[in-house]
Amino acid sequence: MEGKQTQEQGLEEEIVDLERRLANVKLRQALATGKTPFQDPSNPIPAHALLLLADSALPLGGFAYSNGLESYLAHLKLQERVSSPAAAFDSFLTISIASMASTSLPYLLAAYREPDMLETIDNDFDASTPCVVAQRASLAQGRALLGVWERSFRMAYIPPTADAAATAIKSLESFFNHLKSRIDPDEGLGPNGHLAPLWAVVCRAMGLSAQQTAYLYMLNHAKGVVSAAVRSSVIGPYKAQLILASQRVQETIAHRIEREWDTPVDRAGQLVPTLDLWVGRHELLYSRIFNS
Repeated sequence: MEGKQTQEQGLEEEIVDLERRLANVKLRQALATGKTPFQDPSNPIPAHALLLLADSALPLGGFAYSNGLESYLAHLKLQERVSSPAAAFDSFLTISIASMASTSLPYLLAAYREPDMLETIDNDFDASTPCVVAQRASLAQGRALLGVWERSFRMAYIPPTADAAATAIKSLESFFNHLKSRIDPDEGLGPNGHLAPLWAVVCRAMGLSAQQTAYLYMLNHAKGVVSAAVRSSVIGPYKAQLILASQRVQETIAHRIEREWDTPVDRAGQLVPTLDLWVGRHELLYSRIFNS
């Protein structure tokens, strides 16, 4: 039974990939002939969902977290050789993207490929996140995303826009009901609600491809770190946009996604162990403006 279900999911993913490739070929044909193809507005447009999920106004509460940047800068001041904050941030952004990719992308991609395994993958992610501060941040944003899906996006994507999204939608409904039925949301039993696996299933339900889902997740992480740097007065707003638009950030994200594309969840792990120390010691700072 499981083998048949896996085969069906594989066929669905292949159909989605073929449709994407067909759309790219039609676009190249249109560019070659000078004609712009008409896109039927009644058909689902993944770009619309992409823009919704990329919106900085999406109420996930990410603005409250620095992803370890505040603690990193504070501990950097204790060293004898202190580089400029801007140079230190440049280094931190690179290792932060690498860390997020190695710890989260395997679970994100696994949840996208097998949305019916959401609760199991969420539980495995919880068990593999030893840093309590990072765990709380992931839970807060994941549950916020689930709330956004239930209150805002769910009605727009039910009935499902495609068969491939049906399993994801049912999985989200089941997960939400299980989480809601827990007597104590903070107890260790039942679903947790981490951001990475929930992000994957929400994106699949909204028609995004696995590549789009992973890239948007990593880009939003980079945006969060850069935003924290602006509010910490490390860089200015124009410098922030320059960094996000740079080829270096694009290539770093693409490289990390390619590196983790086939990584199984049991091989996921922290590439930068000191990052967990910085995040974990955030609560020990004398003064702080972020939750983590």
